[in-house]
Amino acid sequence: MTFFPCFLSVVFVVRNRSATIERILSEAVSAISKIVPDYELIIVDNASTDNSVDVLKALTSETGLANLQVYALTKEVDTDTASWVGLENALGDFVAVVDPMTDDIHFLPQMLDKAVSGADVVFANNEQKPTQSFAYRSAYAIFHGIYNKLNGVHLAKEAPLYRILSKRVINFILQHPQPVITYRHLPATGGFTRAHLTYSAPPKELIKKKLGDSIDRGVRLLVSTTRAPMRLVTYLSLFGALANVVYSIYVLTIGLLKSDIAPGWVSFSLQQSGMFFLISLVLLVLGEYIINMASLSNEGPLYHVGQEFTSARMTRLEKLNIEEAPSSPSNGDYNKERIL
Repeated sequence: MTFFPCFLSVVFVVRNRSATIERILSEAVSAISKIVPDYELIIVDNASTDNSVDVLKALTSETGLANLQVYALTKEVDTDTASWVGLENALGDFVAVVDPMTDDIHFLPQMLDKAVSGADVVFANNEQKPTQSFAYRSAYAIFHGIYNKLNGVHLAKEAPLYRILSKRVINFILQHPQPVITYRHLPATGGFTRAHLTYSAPPKELIKKKLGDSIDRGVRLLVSTTRAPMRLVTYLSLFGALANVVYSIYVLTIGLLKSDIAPGWVSFSLQQSGMFFLISLVLLVLGEYIINMASLSNEGPLYHVGQEFTSARMTRLEKLNIEEAPSSPSNGDYNKERIL
């Protein structure tokens, strides 16, 4: 197996996994320690309601696992937000985002090989997907079709959640006012060197996703990453304004050419078309203003870390600032350790 001389951070998002979290992390440590000299496992507990946090605390003790960073959130958030908690706190040269229930941790060497070879972003797509309901699959296909049409990227195929990002990409995303939103799509659209890999592994567990939550997340992603929905509003407003101008011209033409029209029809029609013309102009200006403000907005924190704790043993720190000095004949046959 290839050994990569780099510092790797691996982000796990978990929720209510107290029964399996120790096995998952032990398997991850076993796999990662064989491919890199320095690593950290960042576990984001997404507001578990079981005793997952207690289990994670025990795993960070002296007798637990090394190189763990745990962030326990106070409220449940979406997967992208929870993943970003780990990403922005990662210290590694490369950061892998792994779903322990659907992604194969043993595929990391192939991904890391591409990253070390120069790819800023490495995506891995599992050909075996968890089975979902027909309604979810239909909404899934519609969303990705619309998003691909508007942004030119199919998120599920071209930007799956199983990914490795270089520190340069993370620093770039941090410059954006809404990094949680841009994290989902920017690595696939920001012009970085990318690599796409596929593998086949059965998911460890059948995960039923909530259709309502997925629709809400998809709408927020569409609205936040493209101006097309709001631009459609401005186009409709412009069309409404022009249509009312055309209608006013039509009313005036009828008033001049026809003599048998109802009394007051011309003035009433002009009044109505004038009012709707002004309303359409107002909506047009407001739409453009909202588009501009949305592009500059900077929302407040999307999450709050309630607890944070670290492994008592950090193998990376044990290697830092220690140097073995050569033995000196004048001072006897012994080695001296010097702290830099």
